[in-house]
Amino acid sequence: MIQSGLLEFLLELQAANGGVIPVDVFMREALYHPEYGYYTKNIRTVGRRGDFATSASLGRVLGQSIAGWIRSRKAEGMGRHVIEVGGGSGAMALTVLKAFSCFDRLWLSYHLVETSPVLRLEQQKLLKGFRVSWHESLPDALQASAGKAMVFSNELIDAFPCRVFERRDGTWCEVGVHIDGNTLGEVLLHRALPPAASALAYDFPDGQRVEVHASASDWMALWSASAREVDLLTIDYGSPIETLYHRRPRGTLRAYFHQQQCSGGSVFQRFGKQDITADVNFSDLEYWGEKLGWKTVRLQSQGQFIREHVSARDIEHSPADAALADLSGVGDAFQVLHQRIEP
Repeated sequence: MIQSGLLEFLLELQAANGGVIPVDVFMREALYHPEYGYYTKNIRTVGRRGDFATSASLGRVLGQSIAGWIRSRKAEGMGRHVIEVGGGSGAMALTVLKAFSCFDRLWLSYHLVETSPVLRLEQQKLLKGFRVSWHESLPDALQASAGKAMVFSNELIDAFPCRVFERRDGTWCEVGVHIDGNTLGEVLLHRALPPAASALAYDFPDGQRVEVHASASDWMALWSASAREVDLLTIDYGSPIETLYHRRPRGTLRAYFHQQQCSGGSVFQRFGKQDITADVNFSDLEYWGEKLGWKTVRLQSQGQFIREHVSARDIEHSPADAALADLSGVGDAFQVLHQRIEP
């Protein structure tokens, strides 16, 4: 049952979009609406006490490997500014900062970009005593860094609103949400296709569903102009297009509610009360970056990245850490993309 105020808002949103709400519009409002949004109002935390857990909340070895990457980039002249975008509970920042000695932290200038008021408060509590600056946006953080920084995110892009398409009779139709009475349901609609989306150029059979994080492309272009010299590390679950939809005919869009994964029509229920996500197409991230003039340095699995930057003893510190670096499990399901913006 949708409460009356929310129902009125959704009906207005539906009318404003021609009678059907595209998935990316629905997802944007469900996650980020100032009154109803999951991240802005209703998220409890990230981790075992929240609706979902991230690699940062499960073990420490990923944060330690990011610290190792920061050291290597600093040694090559990248300076002292580090920007984490979408820091969740702050667990990743805490692990990264603790990986440096008190003396080393004197040269480190750590910035957190967080749009969720709930998570920002949690981060500030957890990181009390550390020298950290908070910013509303990545352009703001880059301005504070004079455009030169090491920027990283963990499980950020998957939460960007995505458009969803289904192949029908050899053409792509977009999936939308329609409200009938008090019920949300899926419908297919015709809408202009996003440019340069690798999934829509791939030879899929009829019935296949795919997601396109076009909003991530817009975000990349938005802050690219503020960057003078940037190393960008993107960590997320997903893969290149060649393997992204293997045995996934209904795509990867899903929701998480109280640690339970929801799929199908249940993704559109509990508006603003659950996380909504989709796997990241790293082929698109590489291509969109290269269109902006960025250099693709490397795409590798999370397991490979961890093993490059931390010792085997640290990896075997706990079962959770070993799982994060497992080359045939979680460590392979997550990818690490290193891109570079040069002067």
